[in-house]
Amino acid sequence: MLDQAKKYVLLGSCFSQYMGAKMEAEGYHAVCNPLGTLFNPESIRNTVLHALKGNADSLPMFRDEAMQEWRCWWANTRFRSSEEQVSRAEVQCSFEGLGKALREADKLFITLGTNVCYRLTEQTTYPMMCVSNCQRQADALFREDRLPLDRVIAVLKEALEALFVENPRLQVTFTLSPFRYKKYGWHGSQLSKATLMLAIDTLQREYPERVDYFPSYEIMMDELRDYRYYAEDGLHPSMEAVDIIWNKLCE
Repeated sequence: MLDQAKKYVLLGSCFSQYMGAKMEAEGYHAVCNPLGTLFNPESIRNTVLHALKGNADSLPMFRDEAMQEWRCWWANTRFRSSEEQVSRAEVQCSFEGLGKALREADKLFITLGTNVCYRLTEQTTYPMMCVSNCQRQADALFREDRLPLDRVIAVLKEALEALFVENPRLQVTFTLSPFRYKKYGWHGSQLSKATLMLAIDTLQREYPERVDYFPSYEIMMDELRDYRYYAEDGLHPSMEAVDIIWNKLCE
């Protein structure tokens, strides 16, 4: 059950944004995706580790020549400036704020969306690095990579171990985004969700006292199967569905 006396952090897909907005509206102490939406396990791992241990010099910055702006591959497009040091400092400030929130949090919600990530190609400054945001750059700069089960488990375990060292009382709840990735095909989307489910189950069994699971995906798929519970795109949950899932989370 949620407790307004406790502190929460939410990281992950757009479903985290829905739940985070609900928490803020209800007066909960919640920090939600301060660097932007995160869709895959490796981006979440990178965000957690940098928030806890990273410095400004290690941020993967690049210059958007068309816009003449400096941006970070691990942050939302809103972090940008014509001066590199200004952009770097703003991004690092948000990471440090997240690090503080993670060290003080009672509960962390991690919502996984997909096991597909996008890596920079060999022609870039950070070859093979997983980006959190493609920053509206050319497709040729990226390679799509589908993370196998063992890789998903490994990167999430790395994040959890770092979190438990920095915050020994932290409890982690995994959720799976109800959003279906049509671009990968319905079968591909299901395989992605299945991989994430298996990874979460493995982590639950490895950390039975620290990690649990909230079935947002199953509620959407099994209880709210009618298309009236979907937004106009037929992929995202409608606000009515979000309200129903939110009430179940509170319970």
